[in-house]
Amino acid sequence: MAEKPRGGAAPAVELRGVSKSFGTLSVFENVSMTVQPQETVVVIGPSGSGKTTLIRCINHLEEIQSGEIFLNGVLVSNKLIGSKKASLSEKEKAVIRRNVGMVFQRFNLFPHLTALQNIIEAPVHVLKQPRQEAMEGALALLERVGLADKRDQYPAQLSGGQQQRVAIARVLAMKPEIVLFDEPTSALDPEMVGEVLAVMKELAGKGMTMIIVTHEMGFAREVADRVVVMDKGSIIEEGPPEQIFMRPKNARTASFLERIA
Repeated sequence: MAEKPRGGAAPAVELRGVSKSFGTLSVFENVSMTVQPQETVVVIGPSGSGKTTLIRCINHLEEIQSGEIFLNGVLVSNKLIGSKKASLSEKEKAVIRRNVGMVFQRFNLFPHLTALQNIIEAPVHVLKQPRQEAMEGALALLERVGLADKRDQYPAQLSGGQQQRVAIARVLAMKPEIVLFDEPTSALDPEMVGEVLAVMKELAGKGMTMIIVTHEMGFAREVADRVVVMDKGSIIEEGPPEQIFMRPKNARTASFLERIA
């Protein structure tokens, strides 16, 4: 599709000068960021700073106004036709979404399907996996997220934490190269947060490439390889967790962390 980023192995995700607005409202401008393969990057910052919109743009749930997005070195924000750039078709966007899974604040499970049926839906109908193969994979994923005994339960019969773990298993069933998390614990009761974070911690330990938007600072400190701080539509600071949380360089970062401490 396009040139690969210069240097060694291509980043799993690279944003170059990306801007996004809704009408006259600018969400972020000229944002650049890279995420390496198997890296866990946690994005933090005040509400309204553009965090969620940023990862939605990576997954083509929102269109950017300018800049470029690369996945594994391939331009995916648009395509080159000759020397001109053109928007991707819906079919091309769908292909990208197969490799970039996303876990939302709300679980978005199909209420009329069991946990097992929710997980096999996309592998069977999108990846065209044989049903038996998809079921075997789904059962292994339910075991992995600690819900093997809930395979035949419907979403309404599950707690919020259990529903979110099924949602994570459903994303993993597509065998994505990258997983985006949009505040995956924000809709949960406090006692259910830990069970979801434990699954995400296990994914990080296994080397899944992840970008996580969260307000769980303890989790960010423990699991992130790198923390990115956004404020007012800009990345104001990034670095390893110990630097961001113990020795922030930007006064706005320090102010934000003081407010949520």
